[in-house]
Amino acid sequence: MQLSKGQKVDITKGRDLTSVSIQFGWTTRESSMSIDAAAFLLSERNRCEKDEDFIFYGNPLARDGSISHAVTVKNGDKEAITINLNRLSEQTAKIAFTVTIHEGERQGHFMQDTSSLYVRLVDGSTGEELFRFEYGAEFTKETAVVVGELYRYNGEWKFNAIGSGFYGGLEALCTSFGLEIEKEDAEVAAAVAEMTLSSIDLRKKIVQITLEKKKLTNVSARVGIVLDVTGSMQTMYRNGTVQEVVERILAVASKFDDNGTLDVWVYDTHFSRLPSVSEKDFDLYVKRHIMDNNTIHKFGRNNEPPVMEDVIQKYTVEEDAATPVFIIFINDGGVVKPIKKVITAAAIQPIFWQFVGIGDSDFEVLKKLDTMEGRIVDNANFIHLEDISAVSDEMLYDQLLNEFPSWLKAAKEKRIIRPI
Repeated sequence: MQLSKGQKVDITKGRDLTSVSIQFGWTTRESSMSIDAAAFLLSERNRCEKDEDFIFYGNPLARDGSISHAVTVKNGDKEAITINLNRLSEQTAKIAFTVTIHEGERQGHFMQDTSSLYVRLVDGSTGEELFRFEYGAEFTKETAVVVGELYRYNGEWKFNAIGSGFYGGLEALCTSFGLEIEKEDAEVAAAVAEMTLSSIDLRKKIVQITLEKKKLTNVSARVGIVLDVTGSMQTMYRNGTVQEVVERILAVASKFDDNGTLDVWVYDTHFSRLPSVSEKDFDLYVKRHIMDNNTIHKFGRNNEPPVMEDVIQKYTVEEDAATPVFIIFINDGGVVKPIKKVITAAAIQPIFWQFVGIGDSDFEVLKKLDTMEGRIVDNANFIHLEDISAVSDEMLYDQLLNEFPSWLKAAKEKRIIRPI
């Protein structure tokens, strides 16, 4: 079965499967170009908790024997990662599979210099091919790819076909998954730092690259951000993390919205609709409009439905328009269950809700968004970024915009989005 980008499929459900082999294949234009496959064993916090959980050619076998890496030349495959599902620790919630170009930046080698990139999921016992995912036709200057993820769901294993390319090579991926590695080349380190600590202009360029990959360059959308301002968020407001989040999301709004503005809400038990932010006034926005604003109720408990209803009110009553709406909802846990009713009722509205969980909560309610029933279209998605400040701009924008294209298509088919 051929998989498409973003497709999620059952791996073990309905199958007597104890071992699965992930087979990687590719073609390079130059014989000097070296590509490596790897696997990151991730906890519920979406990070490698120890160095041994990074499986690659330099660490080819997990200590418990649950996963192994090997070079292969069978059936055109180049490398294989085999997982014994029964031996996997219960602490492993997800396995991310990647390919990277060795010293790509220094050698001037990029993913645009490859072709025929694919991954095959094979029954480790019988050799039967279960799924195949071909990806990478849109790649340009990337040097790393998150190919897909094997993850636990309701006691079974599923696979998510991702196929997203990133800059910074192996170093950027390791940093994103919580590992620290020594950087042998100062120029590479500087390049990675430039990408992860970029200005608003560079961030807009990264957003543009992401839009091109996802075929969203001709899409206009109104963009809003909803910020959790409950008690557990105090440190992130005071250490600048929330200000950085606003600046990073502003880059998305600058490319999507004709006015280049980002609408802002904050909430705890109460909510406030704040002035929109633009490139002209984003500096110290959080300090001026939230921390130093005594009229805002902050650092209380969670209550999401009222602020969500106000978002809907603004875009469907006060400013009813044909342009779709992209809402980024930042939360660090404790979401109340009634948000399910709000999301379900809002499925007929031209609003897509991208929830972003930060911190180490379990996010039980948000994790079930993809399986919520009773909606005309799937109008919400959830990603978990434990330390959002450690996630590169490339990876952040790719994950934020991962399901927005499929919602746009479905919403247009159901006439939820009116022709402009």
